[in-house]
Amino acid sequence: METPLIKDSLLLRPYGDEDAGALYEAARESIAEVSPWLSWCHKDYSIEESRDFISSRAPDAQGEEWYSFAIFEKDSGRFLGGVGLNFINRVHQVGNLGYWVRTSAAGRGIATRAARLMAQFGFENVGLHRIEILTAVPNLASQRVAEKVGAAREAVLRHRLLIGGASQDAVMFSLIPEDLGSQNRLR
Repeated sequence: METPLIKDSLLLRPYGDEDAGALYEAARESIAEVSPWLSWCHKDYSIEESRDFISSRAPDAQGEEWYSFAIFEKDSGRFLGGVGLNFINRVHQVGNLGYWVRTSAAGRGIATRAARLMAQFGFENVGLHRIEILTAVPNLASQRVAEKVGAAREAVLRHRLLIGGASQDAVMFSLIPEDLGSQNRLR
């Protein structure tokens, strides 16, 4: 994908090498809030891990299995977090939607708007028929985002997520194109 996704005050685009410092800073700021749910954001998180992640997410590598985007404030260019589609099953056209927002930007609807924009991209540009969102049962903030996006809460799946080496029960949410409505299309 060559063009960024823009909606209101947000800009989503594939990560670039120039984003390593901003990703590192946002991750370090957010360790206390993010690390219980995303193992990569640990207390010893390093700039090298930011660089490695970004190099693994080069835009030319995106396509059939995953799409990974950085979230920015459109006007200031401030790095806000990440959003992406992964574990794409092309047989059934299903993918997983994940998101995180830096601590200083939390509570402003950024994750909800970015997740909705990414879901629209998944339906309109990737050809997905269903998008799933998995959150650990205690991760209420992520569950609220899924609900605000319009996802349906389907079930609690036992031992579905492995976080920090421990199995966790997870809430499964799903989106289908009709959940987003026609008024919010990318085109």
